[in-house]
Amino acid sequence: MVTLLAAPAEPLTNAGNTQLVLAALLGIAAVVLLIAWGKVHPFLALILGAAVLGVVAAVPVDKIVTSFSGGVGSTVGGVGLLIALGAMIGGLLAESGGADGIVERVVGRVSGTALPWAMAGVAALIGLPLFFEVGVVLLVPIVLLVSLRVNVPLIKIGIPALAGLSVLHGLVPPHPGPLVAIDALGANLGQTLALGLLVAIPTVIIAGPVFGNFIARYVPATAPAALLPTRRDAADDRSPTRPGDGRLDADGDLVTEDDLVNPGTGRPGGAIDEPAGRRSRRSPALWAAVVTVLLPVVLMLLRAIGELTLGEDTAGRKALDIVGTPIIALLAGVIFAMIFLGYRSGFSRAQVSGFLGGSLPPIAGILLIVAAGGGFKQVLVDAGVGDLVANAADGANLSPLLLGWLVAVGIRVATGSATVATITAAGIVAPLAATLQGPEVALLALAIGCGSLFFSHVNDAGFWLVKEYFGLTVGQTIKSWSVMETIISVVGFLGVLLLDVFI
Repeated sequence: MVTLLAAPAEPLTNAGNTQLVLAALLGIAAVVLLIAWGKVHPFLALILGAAVLGVVAAVPVDKIVTSFSGGVGSTVGGVGLLIALGAMIGGLLAESGGADGIVERVVGRVSGTALPWAMAGVAALIGLPLFFEVGVVLLVPIVLLVSLRVNVPLIKIGIPALAGLSVLHGLVPPHPGPLVAIDALGANLGQTLALGLLVAIPTVIIAGPVFGNFIARYVPATAPAALLPTRRDAADDRSPTRPGDGRLDADGDLVTEDDLVNPGTGRPGGAIDEPAGRRSRRSPALWAAVVTVLLPVVLMLLRAIGELTLGEDTAGRKALDIVGTPIIALLAGVIFAMIFLGYRSGFSRAQVSGFLGGSLPPIAGILLIVAAGGGFKQVLVDAGVGDLVANAADGANLSPLLLGWLVAVGIRVATGSATVATITAAGIVAPLAATLQGPEVALLALAIGCGSLFFSHVNDAGFWLVKEYFGLTVGQTIKSWSVMETIISVVGFLGVLLLDVFI
């Protein structure tokens, strides 16, 4: 993906190196303190942090505003559309029952020692199009039920599921973190996707089933009864005193007399029959749910393969360049899901539209954080901080991969936000990307993604989400979830370094 807003030819300030370093440190410190201590929303914290950075670096106020606004526009234009399309795919998977179908089919066919591995695989598959929090909400009820039914320790299958979700969230587009890093560094999305999957597979195995089997001995957990999914009897929705005998229409609304149709005329009124607009619903086919998840990934991978194997002017290369464009690939996934998870499953056009629209409000906060992070990054670059870091790293002979990982680790531990860590680290090391070859830029994006997952603790919303869903104490959550996240970060980064040896 090409960054839409290039850095200016000259910095916006004449500040010296010491002043620029101080400005960067104070700007980042402002973001960290506002989020971690002041409990300020990251969107506002990033705006204020950019202001602190610009003022301390002696950048004119109007230039700060222009630089920040340009970064916001560039990031939203390059990343926002992809996040929205990915959320739509996730929304259709969740609302249609397609995600549940994948989980239930796989879990229903395995047992015993293979179950943790199956949960890790299912979580990784589900995690491709879904945001981490959505994936947790979808998977945890299944994990709780499976633990009770097959008498397997909850942590033993819970950790593999969480590992599958977390690794995909941090390393594989179209998740926000990887997309932001790709955009900021100018990395190739197809290459990052392919290399990210190579790193993700061993990382999920080690942090999931392997670690889960170990830590389950030391962290006993019982499924909270209140969170176990239950099915409500259809009779609960009926009452003989209500019109239409308490039946619900296809949208879940109470059926009234005006909704009932005459079987002879098909018009409202007359003899009581099925509600107008009622459709016969069925669970979507397993293949449809799997194709929905994999279609965008396959199209983007085909484009990356075409770039490596086909001539630039060949018809096949041009076709793959078009269908593998991230927006086109994700749009294809949305359209496929609308047809096979929506209409073919018995949902009306209005319902499918509602599912798509309903998937967007939950990501509004993410989009705002990503946009503000893009603005913060652009102020860093325009003030000349990025070039300063690049020159220092070059003089110290410090690996760009290690630098990106360490910066992301520090910001992640301080703020608790993987997205903020990715955005800030990518902005700081962006100038280093110009000195790297194509695949190395993709590895830099992955190194930052690995660092952004390091040691989740009490300042991370994901920490509390896992604690409450699994009924753990704070100490148990640190022993299981926090250590798992650290394993993902370290093992993933080692995988990046290993790939760097051969690329």
